[in-house]
Amino acid sequence: MQRSDGRQAGQVRPVRVELGVQRNPEGSVLWRAGGTTLLVAVSVENKVPDFLQGSGQGWLTAEYAMHPRANPQRKRREGRSGRVDGRSQEIQRLIGRSLRAAIDLSALGERTLSIDCDVLDADGGTRTAAISAGFVALVAALDQLRRRRELNAPLLRAQIAAVSVGILDDRPLVDLCYQEDSKAEIDFNLVGTASGALVEMQGTAESRAWPVEGWMQLLELARPALGQIAAVQTQALQAAGIELAALGATL
Repeated sequence: MQRSDGRQAGQVRPVRVELGVQRNPEGSVLWRAGGTTLLVAVSVENKVPDFLQGSGQGWLTAEYAMHPRANPQRKRREGRSGRVDGRSQEIQRLIGRSLRAAIDLSALGERTLSIDCDVLDADGGTRTAAISAGFVALVAALDQLRRRRELNAPLLRAQIAAVSVGILDDRPLVDLCYQEDSKAEIDFNLVGTASGALVEMQGTAESRAWPVEGWMQLLELARPALGQIAAVQTQALQAAGIELAALGATL
């Protein structure tokens, strides 16, 4: 079976990254992965939620939304009905958990990092793209704090990336586009570090139970894919004059 875009089974979609696309946020990124495009912004506020006040510890939170024309048919803008739908709530919690694993919140001070992820075009893998792009925007924001001499210690603990894997027609594939994802027998999202450790796994067998060996095969396929995405992140940051080592001693 040939993939719709001609990629090999273990090959991620071409990724293009542009930093500094907005004037106001401390970090902003336009992330294009195949037909999926996201705008991610990171804002720094000198306050924390009530439960952290007086602790000396910071916080990171995320919001995720789809543009009304991110898909072929217009969808009413989220929030117009007074609430965010369940899918978006679940995804933004995933983004927040994943990116909190990237930093030492105790070294941030009483600041909040807000990650705003807006999907402009959706062609599968939007949640994993939001995490990968979110890490780049997060690093850009932290670099701004470092340059302003507002950080007292290294914050980064790990480089975080995410990728989808799945099984379609009994064939394991990495970084599924919508056409593949909509028909996949298994849909598996993985968040991990550049060194290969895993932060979170979300997986579903869509039609029937799969043996453990099949799931493990997907895990092994995902690890080099995470490395491919991490390399793109590092290259984009370096092109913007940002070095990961300047923000974390153990990356």
